[in-house]
Amino acid sequence: MKLVIDTNVLIAAFIAKGVCHRLVEHCLRSHQVIASDFILQELHRNLTQKFNLSDEDSQSIRILLQNRVQIVKPIPFTSQICRDADDDNVLGTAIAGNAVCIVTGDKDLLSLNPFQSVDILSPAEFAAYEERLWSG
Repeated sequence: MKLVIDTNVLIAAFIAKGVCHRLVEHCLRSHQVIASDFILQELHRNLTQKFNLSDEDSQSIRILLQNRVQIVKPIPFTSQICRDADDDNVLGTAIAGNAVCIVTGDKDLLSLNPFQSVDILSPAEFAAYEERLWSG
């Protein structure tokens, strides 16, 4: 399945070894993860500025992801969709990559579920969603 993992989930995956870490590992092994330069840049910026990760460690994470995901250019929208314009880039990435879903902890994005043909799920909802898709 093609899916987008939002920056906040990626951050949680690399900062803490919990649910998001296991989810990202599973998705990278079992699915086609779609990302954009915007998402990877936002990840790098947040890891270094908010979480004080070294530039070198953050770049290593970026390179790891670049080698494991499909990079697409987010489609632009004619008008702003989300309260936070950065979230439009996540939606645009999903549409450009023909993703089935976005996994995010962002309440603004979650409130849009679904957006066009893209389901928007929390990390906690993903396992049940995945099971429904595979069994249905």
